[in-house]
Amino acid sequence: MTPVITLNFVDYLILAAYVVITIVVGYSLKKYMKTSEDFFLSGRSLPSWITSLAFLSANLGALEVIGMVANSAKYGMLTVHFYWIGAIPAMIFLGLFMMPFYYSTKVRSVPEYLKLRYNEATRGLNAISFAIMTLLMSGISMYAMALLFELTLGWSLTSSILLSAIVVLIYVFFGGLSSSIYNEVIQFFLIWLGLLPIVYIGLHAVGGIAGLMQRVPPSFFHAWQHMGSASDNPMGVDWLGVVIGLGFVLSFGYWTTDFLVVQRAMASEDLAAAQRTPLVASFPKMLVPIIVVIPGLLAVALLPQFKVVPGGPTPDYNSALILMFAHYLPNGVLGLAITGLLASFMSGMAGNVTAFNTVWTYDIYGSYIKKDMPDAHYLKMGKYTTVVGVIVSIGTAYIVSSFPNLMDYMQLLFSFFNAPLFATFLLGMFWKKTTPWAGFWGLLAGILAAAFHYFVLYHGGKVHYPSEMAANFYQAWWAWCVDFVVTVVVSFFTRKKEENLLVGLVYGLTPKTHSEERFFKKPAFWGVLSLAVMVALNIIFW
Repeated sequence: MTPVITLNFVDYLILAAYVVITIVVGYSLKKYMKTSEDFFLSGRSLPSWITSLAFLSANLGALEVIGMVANSAKYGMLTVHFYWIGAIPAMIFLGLFMMPFYYSTKVRSVPEYLKLRYNEATRGLNAISFAIMTLLMSGISMYAMALLFELTLGWSLTSSILLSAIVVLIYVFFGGLSSSIYNEVIQFFLIWLGLLPIVYIGLHAVGGIAGLMQRVPPSFFHAWQHMGSASDNPMGVDWLGVVIGLGFVLSFGYWTTDFLVVQRAMASEDLAAAQRTPLVASFPKMLVPIIVVIPGLLAVALLPQFKVVPGGPTPDYNSALILMFAHYLPNGVLGLAITGLLASFMSGMAGNVTAFNTVWTYDIYGSYIKKDMPDAHYLKMGKYTTVVGVIVSIGTAYIVSSFPNLMDYMQLLFSFFNAPLFATFLLGMFWKKTTPWAGFWGLLAGILAAAFHYFVLYHGGKVHYPSEMAANFYQAWWAWCVDFVVTVVVSFFTRKKEENLLVGLVYGLTPKTHSEERFFKKPAFWGVLSLAVMVALNIIFW
C-alpha cells in the first residue's frame, strides 16, 4: 500500500526514541518484579497523581483516539456524551462508593470481589467473560496501531500487527503493571502534544470555530438540542437512549467494573489515594474532547472523502485522523503526532494484556487449575500468560477490520460484558438480600440476553435501529434489565449469605470512616466539583 503520509529523518528519530524509551522503562522495572503482587498490582505503592494519569490513559488508547475521532466525523458533537454524561458520573461513583470496597478488601481483581460477595461460580463466569473481552479489546488497539503503520509507512496489515505485538510484549513481560502504568503517564503527555497542533492548524485552515460551524451539518454542533427525536440527529438515538443506555448502563458498567481501569486505582499507596484516582482523573477527562472531537469535525469540514452522499459509499471514518495529519501537519510535528498515536495504541493494548494476565492467573489458573502454589509460580505464569495474550490479540485484531467504526465495535463489546455485570455489582453492593446464586444466574442471563438481541433480533432483522450505536445503547439497557430482574427474582428463592460474611462487601453493613481532613481534601468535595463542571459543560454546548 502507498503511504498517505511521508515521514522524514526527524519523524523517524522521534518514533524510534519513543520505542527505545518504552522498552528501557519496561526492562528497568524488571528488578522490582519480585512477587506476583509487584507484577500484577505494582505492590500497591504508587502515588495518586501517577495512578490518576494512568487511570485516564488506560482509556486514552486506540478506542479514544482513532475511535472517537471517527465517531466525531460520523456523529459530530454528540460524541462529547461519551466523555461527560458517559464517564464523569460513573467515575465519581467509583471514587466515592466503590473504591472503598475494592481497596479495603485487598482483592487483586474484580472477579475476586465477586467471589467474596457471591460465590465461586459467579467469579468464574465473570473471569472467563472478562478474559475474552480484554483479548477482543486488545485486538482493537493492535489493529489501530497496524492501521497507523499501514497508512504512514505503507507496510502490510500483518507486518504492522506483528511489530506492534513484539514491542508491547517486551515491556509488559519484564515490567508488568508498573511498566504499563509508567508508559501510560508518558503517553498522556505525548498524546496531548501530538494532537493539539492538528486542532490549532485545522481551526486556522477552516476559519476558526465560526468557519467550522458553517461547514458542518447543524446537528453536528450541539450536544442535546437535536436529541428530542432519534431521527433528528446522525447517531439515531434520542435523549432517553443516551441517558439510560450510555449515561447509566454502559458508562457505569465500564468505569466501575472494568478491571482494566479499576486495576490502576488499586495500585495506589492507600485508600485515600485510590479514591482520589478516578476523581482527579475526571477533570482532564472532560477536556479530552478538545483533541478528539474537534479533529473529527475538522475532517468533515475540510476533507471531501468525509462528505456523506446519499446512496454513496460509507466513508472510512477510522482513517479520519491520519488523513488530517497527512494534509495539515509539517514534518517534525508530524513525527510527534504519530508518536502520540503510537503511544496511545501501545498503552491501550498493554492495559488489556496486563488486565488479562492478572485475571487469568488469579481467577482462572490459580482458582481452578493449580491452587495454593508458591508465589513465584504465579509470577512465572503471569509472564507466560502475557505472551499468550499478545498472540491471541493478533488474531482478534483481524475481527476489528470488519467494522468501519472502532467505537461502534467497542461499545458492542461493552454491551455484552460490562452492562449486565453492572447490575450484578449494583445489587450486590447495595442490597444485602442478594444471594450468591442470584448473582451467577443474573449475570449469565444478562450476557445471554445481549447475545440474543445481537444475533437473533438485530442481525435476524426482527428489530431495527437508525445506527449501530443506537443498537448498542439499547442492547446494553436490555442486558442490564434482564440481569437486574433475574438477580432479584432468584434472590427470593435461594439462600442468602449470613450478614457477618458481608461486612466490608455491602454498603449498608460496612462501617463508615470519618476523615478529619479539611473539606477541600475530601473525596466528596472533588466529586461534587467534578459533577458541577460536567453540568456546566452540557449547558454551554447544549
